[in-house]
Formats: sequence, C-alpha cells, structure tokens
Amino acid sequence: MTDAPPERLYLVTAQSLEPEVFAPTLAAALAALPVACVRLDLGGAEEDMWRRAANHLIEPCHAADVALIITDHYRLVEPLGLDGVHLTGRASVRDVRKALGRDRIVGAFAGSSRHDGMVLAEAGADYVAFGPVGETGALGDETRAEDDLFTWWAEMIETQSVAEGGVSPEDAARLADAADFIVPDRRVWDGDDPVAALTAYAAALS
Repeated sequence: MTDAPPERLYLVTAQSLEPEVFAPTLAAALAALPVACVRLDLGGAEEDMWRRAANHLIEPCHAADVALIITDHYRLVEPLGLDGVHLTGRASVRDVRKALGRDRIVGAFAGSSRHDGMVLAEAGADYVAFGPVGETGALGDETRAEDDLFTWWAEMIETQSVAEGGVSPEDAARLADAADFIVPDRRVWDGDDPVAALTAYAAALS
C-alpha cells in the first residue's frame, strides 16, 4: 500500500463561470486530484454572483474535505460558511484576522516582493502567495516572482508559500521543492478536459 500524494494543488476558479456548470467540473477535479484548497475569484462580478457561486461550490469542496476560500470579500466568509479569504491588498491581514478569528484561513498576495511577503507573514497570514510566475504582470511591467524567491522563502520563513500566475506544469516541477502550494494556470478550465490538464500538475509535484 502506498501513501497518498500530499495535497499541494491550490485551485483558483475560472473568473467567468456558470456555477451550475462549473460545480460538477470542480467536483470531478477534487475527486481525482490531491487538492488542498479552492479559491473563488470572480473579479469584478456583482455580490449576488459571488454568493450564488459560493453556494454551489461549497458542497463539492466540503464533501471532498477541501477548504473553499474567497478573494477579498472577507465579510462574506461567515455568512456563506466559507473557510477563509485570500487578500490582494485591499484590507490588512491583522484587521481581517481580528474580524474572522483564528479558525478561518487568511492568505495574502505579495506579488514578487520578498519584503511585502515578510510583512504579510509577520502580520499573521497563514500563507503568502507570490507571482506571477509564468506570465507578466497586469500592468505590463514584466515583473515576475523568480525561482530564487521561493527557494529563499522555503529556507528562511516558516509561513507557507503559494506560487501562482500563469504556472505551467513545467513551472510546477521546477518549483516542487520550494513552493508549498501551486496554483495551476486558470486557463485549464477553458479546455475540453480540465481534470486531465490538472493531472499534469499533480504529476509534476509527485
């Protein structure tokens, strides 16, 4: 009998989705792969859409014993029964931790900045995400989170790290010994077989 692979995949939803259609796809991925966390990220969608999506996705996540967290909208965590929040800079980790308590996950995004990551870790973030890894920044400044950032972080900082932003299976394999969790490129959801695409990431981390 072999041990199950460690849960190191961190899935971020498609930004534009129909919850009723996406939920079965997500359930299939969770049944087939070692997933640690799912993050609901709908960009600038209206609050009603965030609520509707969360209500559809929480069942398959919790049935698979996988945490479901939400991007930035921490005030929806408790009403919707979510497991935590991922902050992108719009609210402070300390304030959100105080609002949600110790039992909820509070993660945060630090871009490619080692200093910002340390500040977030010291403020009490459960994990710090760095990126983009495989694509240029939204402002076109071509700033990326380089491999040595993850290596240094793993050696020096106890807080867990997440690699995200255009991560390919090849990137995942390269960062397997440094990053604690990997966010597959969100374009995996656009293909005909997302589970097969995600399986390549699980293989890269094994």
